[in-house]
This record gives sequence, C-alpha cells and structure tokens, in this order.
Amino acid sequence: MESRRSDSSSGIAEHGAKVQTRFGSTPDLPMDERDRDLLQRQRELENLDADSKVHWEMIKKLTVCGVAFLNDAYDMFAINIVSMILGFVYFSDATGTARNTVPKKWDTLIKIAAQIGCLIGQVVLGRLGDKISRTTVYAASLMIALITTVASAFSNDMVKGFNVFIVLFIWRVLLGFGIGGDYPLTATIVSEYSNTRNRGKMIAAVFSFQGFGNLLAPVVGITLTACFRGAIDDDVLNLDYVWRLIIGLGCIPGVATLYWRLTMEDSKRFQLEVAKAATADADDEMQREKLLAKGAFHDEETAAGGVVQPIVPAQPQRRAKTFVQYFSEWRHLKVLLGTSLSWFALDVAFYGINLNTSVVIGAIGFAGDIVNDSPAKYIMRNCLGSIIINMLGSVPGYWIAVFTIEKLGRKKIQLMGFAMLTILYVVLGTAYDKLLEKSTAAFIALFTLAQLFQNFGPNVTTFVIPGEVFPTRFRATAHGISAAMGKLGAIAAQGGFMMLKDIGGKNKFIGHLLEIFAGFMFAGLVVTFWIPESKGLTLEEICDESEEYY
Repeated sequence: MESRRSDSSSGIAEHGAKVQTRFGSTPDLPMDERDRDLLQRQRELENLDADSKVHWEMIKKLTVCGVAFLNDAYDMFAINIVSMILGFVYFSDATGTARNTVPKKWDTLIKIAAQIGCLIGQVVLGRLGDKISRTTVYAASLMIALITTVASAFSNDMVKGFNVFIVLFIWRVLLGFGIGGDYPLTATIVSEYSNTRNRGKMIAAVFSFQGFGNLLAPVVGITLTACFRGAIDDDVLNLDYVWRLIIGLGCIPGVATLYWRLTMEDSKRFQLEVAKAATADADDEMQREKLLAKGAFHDEETAAGGVVQPIVPAQPQRRAKTFVQYFSEWRHLKVLLGTSLSWFALDVAFYGINLNTSVVIGAIGFAGDIVNDSPAKYIMRNCLGSIIINMLGSVPGYWIAVFTIEKLGRKKIQLMGFAMLTILYVVLGTAYDKLLEKSTAAFIALFTLAQLFQNFGPNVTTFVIPGEVFPTRFRATAHGISAAMGKLGAIAAQGGFMMLKDIGGKNKFIGHLLEIFAGFMFAGLVVTFWIPESKGLTLEEICDESEEYY
C-alpha cells in the first residue's frame, strides 16, 4: 500500500507532464500553483495517519465522545422506566387493567419524542458540521441537550390541553434534536482523528459507551426507587420526585465534559478541507481577474437581450461536485442507500425491543403484578430485569465488536449480525408461545443471543461505516442522513409495536412482531452488499478524491 501511495505522488512533472493524483489524471499541462497545492494536500493527507498516534489529546477526545454516547443512550432509554413510573403517578386511581398504566397513546408519544427530534437533528446538525465546523456544532448540540434535559425534568400540566405528557413530548423532541447532532459529528470527529490501523476500533469503542448508558438508566432507576421506597409505600405520589430525578440526573455526564467540548479543535483533515475550499475560491477569483485584465470578457451582446459572452479559457478548471451531483451517480448513491437502509432495518428491531423492555420482561413473567404488587417492588423488579438483559447480551456484544472489527472487517460483521438476527427472530417469533409455555429459560437464552448479535453486528457497524465511506466534504451530512433513516425505523417500530402488540389479547402479537423484525433483518442483510469494506484503508483510499471533481 505504501508503494502505491508513493507512486501516485510522484506523477507531477515540472514541464508539460500528465498529473496523476488522488483527484485523477489531468491533461498534459505546465505545473502551476494549483497543481502544487494539490500535490501538497495529497502528501499532507498521506502523512496524517502516520502522525495519528495515540496521545493525551486523542484520549481526551475519545473520552469526551464516549461519554457523549453514554449520556445520549441514558437520556433516550431512561424514558422506558419513566413511562412505567408515570403510570403509578397519574393513573393509580384508574380501574381494571388501566390502573397504574400510561395509556397507549401517551406512552407512544413520549417514547418516540426523542426519536423525532433526533431524526431532525442528525440531518440538520450533520450538514452544519460540514458547512461550519465539526466541533462548534458538536458543542452546540450538547448545550441544547443540557437545557432540554433540565426542562424535561420539570415538565408539568400547563394551560388547558397541555398535560404533562404533551409538555414532556415537546421538551424531549428538542432534547432529541441535540442528541441527534452527536451521531454524525462524533463518528466524523473520531474517524478523522484516528489512524488506519485502529480507526474502526476507536469509532466502535466510542459508540459502545451506548451500552453503558442503556445499563445506567435502570441502575439509577432501581437506586432512586430504593432510596424513596418508604415514602413511596406511604404515598405513591412521591414517585413524582423519582421520575424527575431520573431524567434530571441525565445532564451530569454532559456537564462533566462541557469544557472539553467547548475547547475541542477540528481535525487536521477537516482543516485541510476548509483550506482547500478557500484556495479553490481564491483561484477562481484570481483566474477571473486575469481574464478581465487580458480582455477575455468583451462587450459583445447577444440579440436576445444583452448577455455578456465570456471567452472560455483554454486551460481546464477542476470543479468540486455538489452533494447532489456526487450522489446522483449510482456508484456513490448505492453506498448511501446501503448505509441508510441497513440502519433503518436494524433500528426497527433495536428500538422496537429496547424501548419496550418492560413488555418483554412482563411477557416472560419476571415483572410481577402491576395492580397488586407495591409500586416500589414492581419498578425495582423491572429495572432489575432490564439490567440483567443488558448485562447478558447488550454490553458484551458491543465490546466483542470493538475487539474484532479490525480483524474481521466492518462488512463481514454486519452481514454476520443480520444473518444471525434473521434466524433468531424467526425462531423466537414462530415458537414464541411454545417457548414461554414450556421453557422460559430457552426463550431468555435465544433473546440474549439476539441482543448479543444486535451489538456484535449491525448496531455498531451501521454507526462505524458511514463515518468512513464518504468524502470529507460530505462525511457528516451523509452520516446524518444514514442515522436519520435509522431513527425513522425507530419511530415506525415504536408506533407499530405499541399499536400491534396487543392484537388478540395482552402481548399476544409479540411473536408475530418478532417475525416481522426477522424480515427487516433479512432486508438489512441484502442492502449491506452495496457497502464497501473499509478495513485497512485510509479515508482517501476508501473515497477516491478524484470522484469529487469534474
């Protein structure tokens, strides 16, 4: 690989030779300043990986990015516990099966709120990260998340028609918007700071902090409930303090890393990209001035109404493709479709299950009796069940992916994960009732395997791959679009899960939902073939920069 790079950088000649660079081969032209800038940029990019050794500055950035994902996962999945508590606070006086349970419409509303905001934030803040600055937008996304987390904790009934659920929905949409920026910007920042040998491992490790966030939410829930247990047994309305504290404590990791986020600098690779764009603009202006000075623009007017006719210079000019131009070509569009549709397929199952772990815990008989058990006991059992699920499958899956991604490759792990999930969901779905009737242990074992292969599989790789396979100019934008498609899948799953799960009786349709999830896993497997393998390649080798110009 080194020889190939050195060969490509030796193709610029001083006098009338063909210029061979990552931008492609140019016609026989005398070497000018533009070509020298191009060669210099190529050499700088080739040296970045050699300079990207692990040091304190990189460790600091990886820590900040990792804590960001722990924080985001906590904020998103804590709502699973909060919704359960809200049932005791606001519906303890309901009758029958409605007692202590948030109605389906409100439960769905508050659970999809962050996903809606996240979808918008991923697209908008991802694009701004490419246009303005990775780190500036990254800091802004944290500020939005911190403010809205605190506001969510103080949600309450307002004017008529705005009950606590509507207010919580509004604040969580805004919270999701801030969280949304973390996806494309974290992946892009880590990708551009890491070297070729450990880039995948670094991105995966940062994302794997999501597993700790998933685990932290029920740990905080069970701890706070235990602390307030006596007060809750005396008056169930004291749970109102518990759910607000669960949400509010979510701002602590963000506050702990706020200074580092505010002082973080953009990567050299992005700085070079900005410099390249500025140089191109300056070159265009200089060329225009030279042409004007030589009288290249004359005053002849057309008969149609006085349009000035320029004389086109003989020397061809490189022009950067716009986002639309670049992705209008199938060889590039299929990569974006591959990353987007695979993420959509994955998140249908991932969020369909992980936003409803209490339903799964209840289905296997671990949750207890929501009507007859004490509120504290019921909440603590559900939190414990969630902790067990995360410890058995989710957290180990993340870190197996981290330690194997550079050996196996991103694409192979994603294909394997989707294949295993397809099989596991088919088995769980078709044998759902028999498994729960005859062997709950077998169901739990299969469900744990599914959780394992979600994370030692597409949940990690759908985040890693878009951070590598797109050009620097479009990296955050394209990653944001891919991630937003994932959130669209999460919204569809949550709405569908809650609307369909009780067809035929309470939780009777869950088996068929698992079969539907299997279909999405197979679709994810198919579209993964559109994605290139990025293991062992520099970012410039993955995305040949000659493709960015015409």
